[in-house]
Amino acid sequence: MVTETLVTGAPELSIDTIVHKHNVEPGAVIPVLQEIQETYGHVPPIAIQRVAEHLNIPASEIYGIVTFYAQFRLEPLGKNLVKVCHGTACHLGGAEMVAEALSQVTGVREGETSADGLFTVERVACLGCCSLAPCVMINDETHGRLTPESVSKVVSEMRRAEAPA
Repeated sequence: MVTETLVTGAPELSIDTIVHKHNVEPGAVIPVLQEIQETYGHVPPIAIQRVAEHLNIPASEIYGIVTFYAQFRLEPLGKNLVKVCHGTACHLGGAEMVAEALSQVTGVREGETSADGLFTVERVACLGCCSLAPCVMINDETHGRLTPESVSKVVSEMRRAEAPA
């Protein structure tokens, strides 16, 4: 049996407790995984093992579910979630150049988290802010009419604000 270790900073709710809360039924896989992700911020490898054991489903099947659905993450998010809009207006306005500048300043490509844990960058189809194209959303704040220079400045300022005094 796999020994469960909680992720640092996660609420004291065990994976086993979450699984049993959903009646240990194979049809409960997605709600179980959703609650695990809500609790831990992602679906850690130990969770895949524990869910597989409890539901008597191969771990590979659980892994397949986690990797198939975009709602699930195998890695924790960075402190700041950056969503880069690639909708039509943003695309035409230079979203690719903004994304490239963002990659340069954060050190990661879309779908990755920076080594310092400050930024997770995601590609999204549309943020619904076409009049602000190209735009990104950082956490709950929208930044529009961006250029490669302005997005680099925004991220650099955020990084400076996080630096110890």
